[in-house]
Amino acid sequence: MVETEALFSAVLDATADAVMVTDRGGFIRRVNPAFEKLTGFEPGSLVGRDARDLFAEINDPEFCAELWEQGETPRYYPSVRSLHADGRAQVHALSMTSIADGAGKPSQFVAVILSESFQTDAATGETRRVGHDALTGLPDRSILADRVGQNILNAKRANKSIALLVMGLDRFTLINDALGYAAGDQMLREVAERLAKVIRVSDTAARLDGDKFAVMTPIAAIDDSVIVAEKVLNAIKKPFQLKGEEVFVTFSIGISIYPTDGEDFDDLLKDSLSAMQYAKQDGGSQYRFFASEMNAKAKNRLELEKRMRAALANEHFVLFYQPKVEPKTNRVKGAEALIRWRDPVHGMIGPGEFIPVAEETGLIVDIGTWVMRKACFQTKAWQDAGYAPVKMSVNVSSMQFKAKDLLDKVKAALADSKLDPKWLELEITESMLMNDVEGAIARMQAVRDLGCGLSIDDFGTGYSSLSYLGRFPITTLKIDRAFVKDVQENPNTAEIARAIIGLSRGLNLEVVAEGAELKEHIDFLKDNGCDSIQGFFYSKPLEAHDFEAKLTKIS
Repeated sequence: MVETEALFSAVLDATADAVMVTDRGGFIRRVNPAFEKLTGFEPGSLVGRDARDLFAEINDPEFCAELWEQGETPRYYPSVRSLHADGRAQVHALSMTSIADGAGKPSQFVAVILSESFQTDAATGETRRVGHDALTGLPDRSILADRVGQNILNAKRANKSIALLVMGLDRFTLINDALGYAAGDQMLREVAERLAKVIRVSDTAARLDGDKFAVMTPIAAIDDSVIVAEKVLNAIKKPFQLKGEEVFVTFSIGISIYPTDGEDFDDLLKDSLSAMQYAKQDGGSQYRFFASEMNAKAKNRLELEKRMRAALANEHFVLFYQPKVEPKTNRVKGAEALIRWRDPVHGMIGPGEFIPVAEETGLIVDIGTWVMRKACFQTKAWQDAGYAPVKMSVNVSSMQFKAKDLLDKVKAALADSKLDPKWLELEITESMLMNDVEGAIARMQAVRDLGCGLSIDDFGTGYSSLSYLGRFPITTLKIDRAFVKDVQENPNTAEIARAIIGLSRGLNLEVVAEGAELKEHIDFLKDNGCDSIQGFFYSKPLEAHDFEAKLTKIS
């Protein structure tokens, strides 16, 4: 017995984790040196004290009472506040184990405050806690996974549940674009602080990556997770002060439940991310629970992405061309290249089905490059075949426009196809220019310096300011179909169309109208001086061999 006690003492003293042993009433019988060092109390001063004194003032009373209740053992608590001798609070992970007597009743409790590891960055010399995010100080994904696993074990024994909330900031990229990455980092740190303040001691808040955070919370009912989600939403809605400006952001939250939605961390995380995406698609600033149909749609989306990559590699995408006609002569002056997908199994697939997925996955950049090259080669082939040259318009996505190698891709397409730059026009939407006006102007000017045209598509439907419009080095304004469809009967729409045509004339820009389907549309646009018109009145989008029939031979 003496040897056993001596061995126990030696092990306890050598243990790096802070260990406290109490009797069944919660009074401290023994602590090891690591515990005294952690709490700052003098050696021997804690023995005989009620252990609740170290927790009760800064934790929920019910939680403190639970620590010394007889129940499943061991129990794991990922985030518990303890009191330091100087009065400040510390946050630790706590393991609580009861030791039963001969009758099977707890006679002692062993509380272990888990020690933390630190590592030093060789490049910066900074020291941080292992498993914690360097920017925010929150636990990272690895710690979150471990704590979810521990809580799943506890939930199994107690027949309870846990919820995993995954949250992403809505439109966070606007903060980085408008105020810079330093301001974005400051916001992420403040978001982490707000999360830490609204969660319970039994919860774990973590940063996953980028603007994505997560909260794991043990729950007794679904409503418990709703309470946490609403607290988080309300905390984030309050304005942030960044660079002297008041900035508002919101969270989209996806919620999955153990054991209903998944049996382990990976499944719960996947389901929460899926639910979060649905919350974003529905407008953001809200929470969504995972549903099985989300998983089915997510699988379909992954399958669609896989098929798109194969289509790009195997030339299953095709280009159709819609003529742009000069109304005074009825001659084709230009063409807009429009992508379609001729899938060998599913047939023709329209852009509305695959372009959104391409944008989400980033595949839109590679697809956009393919379209530009294909269109350049095609219009040069028509010229070489003796047809009158037509200006080829190619739509450029926001991601493609912001890519650092945009100019290199344009140069390569022109050089490889031997197309004169004046016959290529890039179409961009006005909304993609407004987040970073100066950067957009610089990119546009670089394209113009190559000799290519630039068109603003869907003019009047976005967020442009006329003061900016005069600075944009564009060659063409395109009137959206919304201002064409009823010009023959709606005087307000007709006046807007006249104003855009007049504005274009004043800025020495070509003006193109789209969506013209009726003779009345053509007559109105022609009478008001519109340079080019595209729409079903003249032609639907055509494959290359059909488009040739509308071109004029010059040799």
